[in-house]
Amino acid sequence: MTDPSAAATPITVLIADDQAMVRQGFGALLAVQPDISVVGDAPDGRRAVAEAARLRPDVVLMDVRMPEMNGLDAARHILAGRTDPPTRVLMLTTFDIDDYVYEALGLGASGFLLKDAPADELIRAVRVVADGQALLAPTVTRRLIADVTRRRSPRRGRDRALDVLTPREREVLELIARGLSNQEIAAHLFVAEQTVKTHVGKVLGKLNLRDRAQAVVLAYESGLVVPG
Repeated sequence: MTDPSAAATPITVLIADDQAMVRQGFGALLAVQPDISVVGDAPDGRRAVAEAARLRPDVVLMDVRMPEMNGLDAARHILAGRTDPPTRVLMLTTFDIDDYVYEALGLGASGFLLKDAPADELIRAVRVVADGQALLAPTVTRRLIADVTRRRSPRRGRDRALDVLTPREREVLELIARGLSNQEIAAHLFVAEQTVKTHVGKVLGKLNLRDRAQAVVLAYESGLVVPG
């Protein structure tokens, strides 16, 4: 996890929301953090894509519903860029259950937050996502995935996608989908945390997944993890 006091360079953030008060409020909150720098904002999805390409921020806070181009399409464009280091997208929404955001997670967004989340949760979310982790717990992201997949049948062929994994890698994927951190997985499996990181890297590589959020989506869609 990123240590605010030890960060060599600040986490750069772009805020995309059609409400000026939201942009200003989030910007002011994040700007006072010693390890976070708000480098720009955008009032619509099209501007968000352009600003992300120009500024190459570490994290984009992306409103789901915006004019010109919605947040999902904007996220698709940004995540397709495959910048190095990668730009992460954290979706913002006023709805706690939203198929729209579920689709964004499938595209590679690193999670989502409700706009009325506490300030410390927003700050933590930016740090978690910038560190390359998916925001799965204790936020509502994991519940969203479970709720949406509960209403769908496992997608044909998605279960066979897991055939490339070893039994241990499947076990690690299941634990990721249940919201466990690397440290918690290590304790559960009685192995070193570095060993878990190696397994996670292999799971993502073999399944051609961008990050843990996509891994969770696949785990539910394949039927490896059953909601509830």
